[in-house]
Amino acid sequence: KKRLNDVSAKYVIVASTTGDTALKLSDALGDSVKIVSVSESAYMVEWGAKYPCMNPDNKKELEKRGVIVADKVPYLFHSSPLEGGKWLAPSPDMIIRETLYSFGQGMKVAVEVAMIAVACGYIEPFQDVIAIGGSGRGADTAVLLRATFPTLIFAKDDNKRLIIKEIIAMPRNK
Repeated sequence: KKRLNDVSAKYVIVASTTGDTALKLSDALGDSVKIVSVSESAYMVEWGAKYPCMNPDNKKELEKRGVIVADKVPYLFHSSPLEGGKWLAPSPDMIIRETLYSFGQGMKVAVEVAMIAVACGYIEPFQDVIAIGGSGRGADTAVLLRATFPTLIFAKDDNKRLIIKEIIAMPRNK
């Protein structure tokens, strides 16, 4: 909340599987900034999880508060046709995902939900946002970044590519 006063971000994008984390964020921030809550993909069923993951009561409450709820979205870093194939071969999204994992799962998730928010049309691209992610046990990472389309993550135009401008919070132990 304190960092919001120092940066020009109009949006906070938060990963929230069930909606609990987004509700806590909404409680903390009120209406001082627009919040986008990104839940899980239907691909979760391939990992043995139930879908949809968002608690229906949480979704109603978030929408009542004006939070944008993105609960039917694809994963970006698990979207290669090779991901579930019988031959495991490196793909660009896998390399990006594994590189971001070197900072922790929260970093990968924070970057992913920001790009999902752009790709699905919930926010305009090429603006600074605060993105929050975690590892399935709540949020532990927050970054200030320039949100972009997934296909422009390494764009030739420096004004359109992903830029992680500041790591606001990230756990030391992963």
